[in-house]
Amino acid sequence: MKNDFVLTPIPLEQLRLMIAETVTCELSRHLEQAAITKINDELITRKEAAALLGISLPTLLEFTKTGKVTGYRIGTRVRYKRTEIIDSLKQIQVAKYLRRLQ
Repeated sequence: MKNDFVLTPIPLEQLRLMIAETVTCELSRHLEQAAITKINDELITRKEAAALLGISLPTLLEFTKTGKVTGYRIGTRVRYKRTEIIDSLKQIQVAKYLRRLQ
């Protein structure tokens, strides 16, 4: 395989352009996914988390203690991941709905 050659009718400059376009496309797709991940892992304050869930700060503290939501201590502050709060909200709403059915 050391001396294998591939002959193609595509001129060298056009081949370079095609490779550059493909690499650029793949890199931009990867950067978009990284940006979405960064937004989804955004840390929010206790007030923002409570407002997002539609509960009071003491209720948020109780939810954190019981494990319904996960808080992350950063120094003396507690922060919550926005995606985890939204997932918790969905679980809480499903639990309320199931209780009503019983």
